[in-house]
Amino acid sequence: MTGKIPLAEKQTITTTSSFIANILPWVICGLAAAFYCYEYLLRITPGLMVPELQRAFSVHGQYLDATMVGHLSAFYYYAYTPMQLPVGLLMDRYGPRWIITIAVFCCAVGTAVFGSTESWWIAAGARFAIGFGSAFAFVGVLKLATNWLPPNRFAMISGLTTTLGMVGAMQGDIILGDLIQQVGWRDTILYSSYIGFLLVPIIWLVVRNSPSQSGITAIDDTKKTSCGSYKQLGREILDAMKNKQIWINGVIGGLLWSPVMVFPELWGKLYLQTIHNFDATDAARAVTMILLGIAVGAPLAGFLSDKVQRRKIPMMIGALLVTVFLLVFLYYPGLTLTQVKVLLFLIGMMASVEVICFAVGRENCPQNLAGTVVALTNFLVSAFAICQVLVAKILDWTWKGQIVDQAKVYGADSYQTAMLILPAATFLAFLLIFTLRETYCCPIDSEMQRS
Repeated sequence: MTGKIPLAEKQTITTTSSFIANILPWVICGLAAAFYCYEYLLRITPGLMVPELQRAFSVHGQYLDATMVGHLSAFYYYAYTPMQLPVGLLMDRYGPRWIITIAVFCCAVGTAVFGSTESWWIAAGARFAIGFGSAFAFVGVLKLATNWLPPNRFAMISGLTTTLGMVGAMQGDIILGDLIQQVGWRDTILYSSYIGFLLVPIIWLVVRNSPSQSGITAIDDTKKTSCGSYKQLGREILDAMKNKQIWINGVIGGLLWSPVMVFPELWGKLYLQTIHNFDATDAARAVTMILLGIAVGAPLAGFLSDKVQRRKIPMMIGALLVTVFLLVFLYYPGLTLTQVKVLLFLIGMMASVEVICFAVGRENCPQNLAGTVVALTNFLVSAFAICQVLVAKILDWTWKGQIVDQAKVYGADSYQTAMLILPAATFLAFLLIFTLRETYCCPIDSEMQRS
């Protein structure tokens, strides 16, 4: 016995290793993308069950009004938004495998608690836990794509993840909407928590931080990401915050994204039931057309912006058109179900020019601050989730006193008044774009930042 491996067996091993090296990176990134789909579904579920939430919880002996429902939903963002700042550093320091596994577990536990509790405060804490875990989803996909895939695949995987997230959430929204009608909201939420508990062991067993941890050398694993300190992160954030263009750009992104955070995530289904008298199933399915519009529009907006070598023009067109479509949708009388779906698709498609804001932020700063600025931009965009509560406040201010089953019911006038903030926000974004510096798709030299 010489101990040599026969040639045929060696070729088989080589072929198998090559297959694993080519497929495993996509499986790993796909699992992280599945988590992103899952967390986005959890983000928008309160919008499917607003009346049920009003009657399920009470504060000071009173069923929930719109403001308390708005806060309950927004507790997701009270965790998600601030976590956008350190999430990249945590991912670098502890590795995506540990972080994503813990994040999915947080989402699953938070969902199970939300579906089980009768306390508003515990439910709010559960939404907070879901938001905390969700903060790592999209960044986790990008981190794994950086470690596992060639650089020329990075843009594709980020665009595909956004599209898959919207399509996955849209389909899940339809399924959950039907389940709520059949088994009730609590069982539906508990069922959705099982998806998270199933993902936890799969991600832990399959995902690895980098090819070197899987014994694969077919993919270049020489690039390492330096892991800075929290003090360094703080300095970088302060440096980025000194650039007024970063603030303007982030505010524009938040204003453009506010229809998405308000309508499909919370108030859209009830709006359609109240204004257009759609039944619960038709209303839930119509709302998802915004998500389909984003799924189509987000990669298209980025492609066209790169193609014409301009950032401001596509953003201006998108901001103006989404304002027009919102006004038609909100105030044109007698719209049919088909017309509503088409308008909501166009609203989502035009609002998706918000993705260009991340490129603008990266190009408006020194490149050593690029990652921090993208995180700061996402922080500013997410902060506009407060619009959920603002719409709720307006609903309560304009409430006509109608109560059904001890819960407040809001009329068509209240909804149309409250929703006026959406076209107002997108039109303000359109005006602010004029103050934004055009980057021509190129990073601006650091000396130009002190303006």
